[in-house]
Amino acid sequence: MGWWQVNADTLAGSRFLLSPLAETFASLKLLHAGAGGHPGEQAWLRAHLPAYRRLLADDPVTALLVRAGLGRDWIADFLTPTPHDEESFEEGVERVRAAGPAEARAHLRTSLAGPLPAVLERDDLPERAARLLEWVWADAVRPTWDRRRRVLEADVGVRTAQVSRGGWAAVLDTLRPGTRWLGENRFQVNLHEYPPREISGAQLVFVPVTPTAGWVAWDEARRRYAVVYPCAGALADTDARRVSVPTGLGALLGRTRARVLILLASPLSTTQLTALTGQTLGSVGRHLRVLLDAGLVERRRAGRSVLYSRTGAGQILVAAASRIGSGTDQGTDPGTDPPASAHAHGRPGTSIRS
Repeated sequence: MGWWQVNADTLAGSRFLLSPLAETFASLKLLHAGAGGHPGEQAWLRAHLPAYRRLLADDPVTALLVRAGLGRDWIADFLTPTPHDEESFEEGVERVRAAGPAEARAHLRTSLAGPLPAVLERDDLPERAARLLEWVWADAVRPTWDRRRRVLEADVGVRTAQVSRGGWAAVLDTLRPGTRWLGENRFQVNLHEYPPREISGAQLVFVPVTPTAGWVAWDEARRRYAVVYPCAGALADTDARRVSVPTGLGALLGRTRARVLILLASPLSTTQLTALTGQTLGSVGRHLRVLLDAGLVERRRAGRSVLYSRTGAGQILVAAASRIGSGTDQGTDPGTDPPASAHAHGRPGTSIRS
C-alpha cells in the first residue's frame, strides 16, 4: 500500500479546493474507460464517447499518448499537475503544455513501466496532451461546469461536516477505495506498493471530481500534495432527480419532498440541495420547513452554513417505506406535491439559511 507520513499541523492546515483541470482530466479518464459507474455517467458517455473515439481515430499518436499516459497503475505525472488555489482551466492546462518534452517522455516511461513506443519519442507530447484536454473541456465539461461546480461544492460541504463530527480520520477513511487513516500520523492514499512519503510540513489539499475517478499528485519543489477523489453517494450522479423514491413515501409526502428526505442521509445545506435536486432555493426551503415541522429532519450550524439531516423518525420512515413496497416513483413533476403551506405553521426557529 502507498501511504504518506503527516503531522498534526499538516492535517490541520489541509483544505478542500475545486479544480476545473482535475474535473477535465477525470472526464478524460472516464472517456478512456468507456464505461460509466452510474446512470449519470452512462448518459454522459452516450453523448460524448462517439466524438471522442472519432477524434482519436483521426489522431493515432494522441491515442497512443492517452493509453501510455493513463498506464495501468500509474498516471504520467505531467498530465496531472497539482491543483493551485482559484486556478482556471486555462491556467491549469498551460502547466500541462509547459512540461518539458524530455520530462514528459520520462513520465510516460514510468507509467508504462518500460520503454516508450517509437512513435512517442517526440517533443510535441505536452502540446498534444494540452490540446486533448482543451477539447474535453470545451466539448464535454464546460457546458455543464456551473452545475458540476455546485455538486462539487455540495460534496465539500458534506466532507466539512464530517470533519466537524468525527475529525479528519472519518473523512480520510471514506474519500475513495484505498484511502484510510492508519494511525501514528500515517495516511494511506492507495493500495499500490509504493514507498512511503514524508510530507510533514507540506501543503495538503483534497480535490473532488464528479466522475468516478481518483489519483494523487505532488509538486516536490513547492511541497504541495493533492488527493483527488470522486464525489460520494448521490452527489456522484449530477442529477439527483433520478434518485428512486418508494411509491408509498412519494404518495405520503409528495415526490420532491420525499426525494429531499432521502438525500438527507448525509447532512446538506439548502444550497447543496438546490444543486442536487434542480429545485429553486425557495422550493427547497418550503420542503425543509414541512419536514422540520413534521420532526423528520433537524438542523445544526457548521461554520457559516446550516446543515439539515434526517432525525431518527426520518430514518425510520425512509427505511420502512423502502421495505414495505418494492415499487418506486421516478417522476419529477413537483406539481403533485401537497403545498407546503398546508402543513407549515411558521414555527419559530425554522427560517431557512444555506
